[in-house]
Amino acid sequence: MTQRPAPRTPNRQLAALIAEAGFSNAGLARRVDQLGLEHGLDLRYDKTSVTRWLRGQQPRGTTPALIAEVFTRRLGRRLTAQDLGLDACAPVYAGLEYAATPEEAVDIVGGLWRKDSGNHAELRRIAFTPAGLVVPSRDWLIGRADERVARLEAPGARVPAQGRSSGGAAQGSDQAPAGVPRQRGRGVPNRAEREPGQKVTAGDIAALRSVSELFRTLDDRYGGGHARQALVRYLEHECEPMLRGVYGEQTGRRLFAAAADLTRLVGWTSYDIAAHGLAQRYFVQALRLSQAAGDRAYGAYVLVTMSRQAAYLGHGREAVQLVRVAQQGLGSAAPAVVQALMHAAEARGHGVLGEVRACTAALARAERCLEAARPGDEVPFWARSFDEAELADEFAHCHRDLQQYRAAAQHAERSLQLRSPAHARSRLFCRVVLATARLGLGDLDQACRLGAEAAAQAADMRSARALEYVKDFERRLEPYKDAAPVRTYRDKVAALG
Repeated sequence: MTQRPAPRTPNRQLAALIAEAGFSNAGLARRVDQLGLEHGLDLRYDKTSVTRWLRGQQPRGTTPALIAEVFTRRLGRRLTAQDLGLDACAPVYAGLEYAATPEEAVDIVGGLWRKDSGNHAELRRIAFTPAGLVVPSRDWLIGRADERVARLEAPGARVPAQGRSSGGAAQGSDQAPAGVPRQRGRGVPNRAEREPGQKVTAGDIAALRSVSELFRTLDDRYGGGHARQALVRYLEHECEPMLRGVYGEQTGRRLFAAAADLTRLVGWTSYDIAAHGLAQRYFVQALRLSQAAGDRAYGAYVLVTMSRQAAYLGHGREAVQLVRVAQQGLGSAAPAVVQALMHAAEARGHGVLGEVRACTAALARAERCLEAARPGDEVPFWARSFDEAELADEFAHCHRDLQQYRAAAQHAERSLQLRSPAHARSRLFCRVVLATARLGLGDLDQACRLGAEAAAQAADMRSARALEYVKDFERRLEPYKDAAPVRTYRDKVAALG
C-alpha cells in the first residue's frame, strides 16, 4: 500500500511577516525575483509560488536567504530564513552580518579570511549591494559597547603539567591565565608557530601594527593587488589564532583594534582591485571589530571608508548617509582633523549627486576644520595623513564632478605640488582629475599629456581603480578622437602594452 506524504503545516511565521510588511503575494514574489537579479539569478516566482510557501512548501537553493533579505530591507531588522519558518541555507549575504558578540565576529571574519586565502574566485565576483549598508551602520550607531572581550582560557588548548598554576587570572587582567602552554623551564610560550590557545602579548600586537603599516605603504605605492593575497594569508595564519588565543581585557581591546585596522585595509585593497562585494564585507566586519575594541572613532573612520566606496560606485545618497551616521556616532568632540576628513567625505557624496550647494558647504566646513587644527592636537593615526594636499584633492574631485573645471584644475595642481611621491596612486588619481579639468577647459594638448603620464603610472600598478580612472578619461576623449593630440595619446598608451 502506497504511503501518502505527510500533510504540510501552514507557515504562520511567513504569513505574519507578510502582513507586517504589507506585501501582497505577487509583491513578495516580484521583490525576490529582483533581488535574485542582483546576484545573477534568473528567478521566476509569482503569487502562486508564495501561496505554496504559505502552505508549507520549502523553497530550494538560496531562495530562503533571498526571501529573508527582502524582509530585512523592508522591516529594517536582520531576519534569517528560520525567522520566516523556512529551512536554513547558506546565506546569500554572508559576511554582511553585524555580529551579536565578539566571538561571533571572529567566526565571521575568520571565515572570510580563510575563503579569501583559498583564492575562491567567486568571492571577488560578489556584487556590491547598497542595501547591505543599512543594517550594519544602524547597528553600529545604536549598539551598546561589548562588556567583555577577554579570553582567559582557550577551549581545547593543550595544557602541560608544568604550565599549570594554582590560581587563574582575574577577569580583566592581562596576567597569563592558568593553562597557557609554556616552554619547559623558561616560562615563555612556544612562539615557533602561532596556534590558537597561546597567550597574546604586547609584542604580538606591535607586530600586527607593523604589518599594517607595511601593507599600507605597499598599497599606496603599487596598488591593492600587489600584496593583497599575502595580507589575507597573514590574517588567516597569524591574526585569527591571536583572536582565538588567551588575553585579558586591556590586551583584548588592543588586539581587536589592530584586527579591525588590518581588516579595513584588506577591504581597501579588495576595493582597489574592483572586488567590491568582498570589500564591502570586509568593511562591515572591520566595523564590528572596532566595536569590540571599544574604538568609536575608528568605527567612524570605517564608515567613511564605506562612504568612499559607495561614492566611487555612484551611490551618492548612501555615501552621504554613511558619513552622517559616522558624524552622529562620533559627536562634536572629535579632533578638528577628523571632522575635516568627514566633511570632505560628505562633500564627495554630494558631488556625485550633483548637489552644488550641499557639496560646497561641506567643503567649506572641511576647510574651516583643517584650519582650526593645531600641531599639538591629539590625532588618531589613521587621520594624520589628512592634510592640505589631501583636502585640495577632495576639492578637485568634487569640482570635477560638478563640472566646475577651472576650480578643479586649480585644486588638483595644488594637491600635486604638496603631496608626497610616496602616495603614488593618489597622485595618479589627481593627475587624471587635472587632465579631465584641462579637457573641460578646452586644452586638449595639456589634457592628453597629463593623461598619458597617468596611463604610464597605471601600467606599473596593480590597481583596477587606477585603470578605471584612465578609462574614464579616455571615454571623455571620444568626441575628439580624430584630433592629433588624441591620436598621439593613443599611440603612447598602445606602446605601454
